[in-house]
Amino acid sequence: MSTHDNGEPGIKKAKMATSESSIVAIGNPLLDISATGTKKFLEKYGLDANNSILAEEKHIPMFQEMVDNFNVEYIPGGATQNTIRMAQWVLQEPKRCAFFGCIGNDEYGKILSNKMLEFGAHVNYLINEDHPTGTCACVLTGNDRSLVANLAAANHYKKDHLMKPENWEHVVKAKLLYVAGFHLTVATDAMLELGKHASKHNKIFSTNLSAPFLCQFFSEQQMSVMPYVDFLFGNETEFAAFSKQQNFETEDLTEIALKAAALPKINKQRERTVVITQGSLPTIVAHGGKVTEYPVNEVKEEDIVDTNGAGDCFVGGFLSQLIQDKSIEDCIKVANYCASYIIKQSGITMEDKPCIE
Repeated sequence: MSTHDNGEPGIKKAKMATSESSIVAIGNPLLDISATGTKKFLEKYGLDANNSILAEEKHIPMFQEMVDNFNVEYIPGGATQNTIRMAQWVLQEPKRCAFFGCIGNDEYGKILSNKMLEFGAHVNYLINEDHPTGTCACVLTGNDRSLVANLAAANHYKKDHLMKPENWEHVVKAKLLYVAGFHLTVATDAMLELGKHASKHNKIFSTNLSAPFLCQFFSEQQMSVMPYVDFLFGNETEFAAFSKQQNFETEDLTEIALKAAALPKINKQRERTVVITQGSLPTIVAHGGKVTEYPVNEVKEEDIVDTNGAGDCFVGGFLSQLIQDKSIEDCIKVANYCASYIIKQSGITMEDKPCIE
């Protein structure tokens, strides 16, 4: 293959505007089926009130049961796609974000494509003719949410799609590459391609622990990607699971953050930053051997509508500032704004313009 002046094999120099595709992500595009449920419904399917899991055979009937018995909303979802939508909303400039994933050739897939285009993001899905578009059951009980993802087509994303010249040119142009941890169950090889590119060209590569089960059951894949990670996000439950799996021998989040930040890293030009959210408690940030805590925005309990996706949107706000070379404090400020905004909405919906000072 030939090489070009951007250092990438077989890819022509991008002709996009300088502001386009600042953030490029791959992930599992899902359509959220969201509804307020009951404790009895959770118990029927063996679900915790506040957790994220992949659907097993026993869970498949719950999707139709929700549609039949609850007042459901259909909202574009999937952790990485949520993050990209939030970042795009904050940036308010067309095509600053690009997203790749796999959907089915069906109505749900058309909804997802249209919604992303409405947001102004660049999107190019791999279309799978054999599987339907993935869905995620979001069962809300009080301020808790139980997520059950049926990946379907999303589970069939291929690295070859990412490497196509028309898609890879967005990667070449990007300043930051992001993939939520959920994609470890789908295409770790694609995540590694992004990590290697970021390391080689001193770009930012970021990921998210995303769910405790990933730390427990996909540790090998997770740790193959970790040496490339510049920014690692997750909540207190996820980092507790990560600490246990990595034998950190501590439950103290400050120590966990420091140990995660100190894990082996390939690009020595960037020290890893670890960001741990704790709901209403301060956000913990470890960088350069030091830990800083940042308070979150207080939201009255009566104003909380739906906590689903708060972590995804926190990351979206953070990344929107990171690509503008803002300080960690400024990144956290906007991340907190996005998280506090979204929990006042039903689903990941942004109907007005952001009000960021």
